[in-house]
Amino acid sequence: MLRGLLKHWIPSITMLLVSLISYIDRNTLALLSPTILHETGLSVEQYGYIVSAFSVAYMIGNPVWGRILDRYGLPWGMAASVSFWTLASAAHAFASGFWSFAVARAALGFGEGATFPGGLRAAVQSLPVHLRSRGIAISYSGGSLGAVVTPFIVGPVAAHWGWRYAFFYTGLIGAAWLVIWAFVSRRRDMRSMSVSGGTVEVSTARPGWRDPRVWSFMAAYSMGGLPLAFVLYQSAIYLNRVLGEPQTAISRVLWIPPLGWEVGYFFWGWVTDRTLQRSSNRMGAYRGLFGICTLLSFALAVVPHLPHSLYLTLALLFFAMFVAAGFIILSMSYSTFVYSPAHSGLIAGLGAGSWGAMVALVMPVFGRMFDQRQYSSAFFWAALLPLIGYTIWRYINREVKHDEE
Repeated sequence: MLRGLLKHWIPSITMLLVSLISYIDRNTLALLSPTILHETGLSVEQYGYIVSAFSVAYMIGNPVWGRILDRYGLPWGMAASVSFWTLASAAHAFASGFWSFAVARAALGFGEGATFPGGLRAAVQSLPVHLRSRGIAISYSGGSLGAVVTPFIVGPVAAHWGWRYAFFYTGLIGAAWLVIWAFVSRRRDMRSMSVSGGTVEVSTARPGWRDPRVWSFMAAYSMGGLPLAFVLYQSAIYLNRVLGEPQTAISRVLWIPPLGWEVGYFFWGWVTDRTLQRSSNRMGAYRGLFGICTLLSFALAVVPHLPHSLYLTLALLFFAMFVAAGFIILSMSYSTFVYSPAHSGLIAGLGAGSWGAMVALVMPVFGRMFDQRQYSSAFFWAALLPLIGYTIWRYINREVKHDEE
């Protein structure tokens, strides 16, 4: 029975692994940023633009890879994308200044654009509707898990051999996944272009730019999930410059905030599935859950006003990522309800791409605030963006009921 259950979830677990690797690749720069900025002489604002280079390419790559996966399937598409970004990750080892880091980062971002379209596509191809939110949570949770484990597997490599060898190491991890994928991609449900239905009626609509629900989905996803990027990319610098923690200490504890992200995916996936199953008004359920996440998001603004306590700060950063994970799960659940799962790759690409665009837009601003020591303002705006995203989503969906009538 356990073997059969595990086999049922293998596609989502495999996508968990690929999203894990993608976040090890992208979080390595964030983890080692104090050392890299010190050795290369880059400012935090320049670092913000490097992050933006990744995010712009990631924004472009997501819908591109989403369409590729929808049209040509998972086996070839995921192999191509992971091969590309594995080479891009290793290329960071040769970077020495702003432009070389920006180019390597942009290549990594474009390749990693297939991560979440692949995860959503695997979930809808292999799981019935009533398990879909949990399948999405599993597929997407590798990202948060990657942020958790990066300090443990990259920190020691950087400490013993230097930060450049850490990027060679991430390239080897990507190559290992490709070996696993060579076997998993042979499964019938991975090669099939059909989606799993189940007993719940699903939409046949296709997302389009003229549909305001597309914009509401992207607003909730990008702004509600923005605290994930803020904590991921800025927390190491904050702990170093404000709390005075050295790189070695940061490497030991920076797994704590992303653990909230990991727990959040599974918690909100379970809550979303259970709430929707029990509700006769799905849009009402989405409004209530989004509203709860919005209120909880303001906890992030408190961080600069805490006593200078490392673990109290980490606890609140943990909670901020836990709440932001709820926005991602709810946004994806909403999108697969109002649009046909046959377009799941494009849907996931639009969501993650909009998040990448938002990160590209605001990270240089946050970097400038950090250079100017305006930490309270930076944390305030990072906490306010989920409210703006929810307001846009709520306004656009104000007259939409979508009850099962």
